[in-house]
Amino acid sequence: MILVREALGSELRRRRLAQGRTLRDVSAHAKVSLGYLSEIERGEKEASSELLYAICAALDVPLSDLLLSLGREIAAAEASAEVLAAA
Repeated sequence: MILVREALGSELRRRRLAQGRTLRDVSAHAKVSLGYLSEIERGEKEASSELLYAICAALDVPLSDLLLSLGREIAAAEASAEVLAAA
């Protein structure tokens, strides 16, 4: 089963690390607590749309770009699951 919060958290972490940024830096720019951002990245907490927008702004990533990437990742996971189920 695909959990959107886990896929979203992984994508946010990937993008943050690709920029060489720390959780502390992004949390300060997004005005979200360090612990909460960490929980979002680990897929433990759901981010509201407002919070997700703030995190994307802090990462200088368009929300639409993040969501499109997330959609492609989920579609690939679904296709893989369907192939396994058909085997």
